[in-house]
Amino acid sequence: MFSDRLKQARKRKKLSQAELSRQLGVTQQAVGKWETGRSTPDPVTVARLAELLDTTTDVLLGLQQPDFAPPVGQRTPYNESPIPVVGTVRAGYGALAFEEDYGTEYACVKDPDNYFYLVVKGDSMEPRISDGDLALVHRQPTLENGELGVMVYGTDGEGTLKKYLRRGNAVVLHPFNPAYEDLVIKGEELDHLYIAGKVVETKTKW
Repeated sequence: MFSDRLKQARKRKKLSQAELSRQLGVTQQAVGKWETGRSTPDPVTVARLAELLDTTTDVLLGLQQPDFAPPVGQRTPYNESPIPVVGTVRAGYGALAFEEDYGTEYACVKDPDNYFYLVVKGDSMEPRISDGDLALVHRQPTLENGELGVMVYGTDGEGTLKKYLRRGNAVVLHPFNPAYEDLVIKGEELDHLYIAGKVVETKTKW
């Protein structure tokens, strides 16, 4: 995403947000909003950013693969790979179905075929995860207690991103937003709970 590519390019140049904002003639808050995905600069500013960061507008906009490595401390032995972005996860016929094709996003992961991005819907995970955010999910049928995952409850249910908690013989799907109640699943109801995978990171969609 633009926010990630901008931050990566800035760190490669060893510039702070404050230093970049001074060179650009904008506030540090503006740069911060660009890097968190809360806003995006206009095309003229994108061109200026590319010039200051020794890259191209195509790279910043995701039209061309970046030619720079992740900053020190974030280095990974894996190359960026395209990961499908889906809008809906459902269960049926004994398997999970991934619907609503939103294209692809890139991620540095070991086995890209075992990952997908899910577009988060609703505000049940606010304030940490917002409606429209992207969740990077590793496909796996089990979760450890306390992990964040994508679960489908019921054969006609839609995938939901929640914290997975084991309480005795029951499973609790816990939302971060206190306005929403826990969903407690127990007994035979557990036969209708499908785990789509573990959420390994989330990011704001710009």
